Amino acid sequence: MMPTSTRVPHRVFGTASSGNCHKVRLTLDVLHLPYRWHEIDIMKGETRTPEYLAMNPNGQVPLLQIDDHTWLAESNAILCYLADGTHLWPGDRLQRARALQWMFFEQNTHEPNIAGARFARAYLKQPDHPRLPVLMERGYKALDVMEQHLVRLPFFAGEFSIADISLFAYTHKAIEGGFDLTAYPAVRAWVARCLTQPGMSAMPAP
Repeated sequence: MMPTSTRVPHRVFGTASSGNCHKVRLTLDVLHLPYRWHEIDIMKGETRTPEYLAMNPNGQVPLLQIDDHTWLAESNAILCYLADGTHLWPGDRLQRARALQWMFFEQNTHEPNIAGARFARAYLKQPDHPRLPVLMERGYKALDVMEQHLVRLPFFAGEFSIADISLFAYTHKAIEGGFDLTAYPAVRAWVARCLTQPGMSAMPAP
């Protein structure tokens, strides 16, 4: 393995206050991987420029530039790429599948609702947004699922992994979407455990 000091830094195009982007930053920080951060203002349409769309035709952040000709999009795909062969990617076949199970849950059930409510309140400044009632109901259901799991286990796939980083990003800022975690002691304890891991940090507010 190359010494850390000689690694070519990755380039990350992201929005610091986006959970999907923050989890990429966290993975890089936990693994002590060098990177250069390029802040993208999604509210100003900076992901819709011809230059950006040439790198990621889907026009979203985060985006990882691996070399001059290689880009990787989709936050959880980036986490899998970065964590491969490290302690953040379980060695056991079933535990790897468990990690992916929770990462799929994060993107399909958790993030659309908890991040969606946060976007409406914190970004759009619309506390009366018409979709908020549905987002809140579904977001609490996702938190219910997490609470049931974390009552039994300290992390989502056995040891601390990218599954935890993936879910941590928006969960620890759920209050910005209007969610009250008082009734979720296991979730709150898990958030605290995640923050004790070297390299983990809180996400800035929008």
